[in-house]
Amino acid sequence: MPGEPRLALTAGIGCYLIWGFVPLVFQAMGRLGISPWEILANRTIWAVPTALVFVLAAGQLPQVVAAFRQPRVVGWLAFSTLLIAVNWMTFIWAVNSGRVLETSLGYYLNPLLSMAVGALVFRERIDRIGAVSIAFAVVGVAIQTAAIGHLPIVSLTVALTFGGYAIVRKQVAAEAQTGLLMECLMLAVPGLVFVLWLQATGAGHLGASLPATAWLVASGPITAGPLLLFSWAARRMSFSVMGFLQFITPSMTFCLGLLQGEPLTHARAISFAFIWVGVALFAYGAWRRARIMTATIAEVAG
Repeated sequence: MPGEPRLALTAGIGCYLIWGFVPLVFQAMGRLGISPWEILANRTIWAVPTALVFVLAAGQLPQVVAAFRQPRVVGWLAFSTLLIAVNWMTFIWAVNSGRVLETSLGYYLNPLLSMAVGALVFRERIDRIGAVSIAFAVVGVAIQTAAIGHLPIVSLTVALTFGGYAIVRKQVAAEAQTGLLMECLMLAVPGLVFVLWLQATGAGHLGASLPATAWLVASGPITAGPLLLFSWAARRMSFSVMGFLQFITPSMTFCLGLLQGEPLTHARAISFAFIWVGVALFAYGAWRRARIMTATIAEVAG
């Protein structure tokens, strides 16, 4: 379709802008006493109706039924579901524990780790600029490790799980709406069991107050909406362009962490500086490759 690249770019930008504001939503729930596990469980439950609406609107319900009959597709989506669940849980816990800057570092690392994984797993060639950008990221992580006395587990978990999710979803032979509904259904089963147990023991917040209930129910659309945009865009644009857009969210969360008073020590600032240099090189490399490809296509067409 002629306008599809532009729509994919718009969808990609949109999902990362929404994710940039998501920490504020989880922090609002945390202030109401809702635990990260309860937030995660409700996210999985209330994302199902939203994902179902997307599937019905696209007329893809038969595809969902057919996909569930394909063990390979179900297996890959089960893996992507596990990765995104770990990512969500880590992120929710981190932003409600005063570790927004650590999540920011993780999402800055994500495209650089994806490039490294692409080279190791898919035998993709890394040019000199890519290799140098990864080297700067490694140095940044090493400085962060020395500064806090251990590996930045939160940052690495966020980066590896979301990067892995993007790679897996790109390999799955299922449309964005179909895959999203299947993932939500897989997560909703244990999520529903946990929420019912919480409600039965009187520890659940669903129905406890209007703000708590509203936030928990809203977590579904807030989850499914940007994830659909991401999955749809990721299948229609190059991994390098999608990787470049990934810098929107960590830039927003980095500013949020600073505004909320998280400490930016000298060592942490230096580590971020190395990551930013790596990110800048990555962006330059992506732009340079795109220009070369465009020139080559124009030359062949001419």
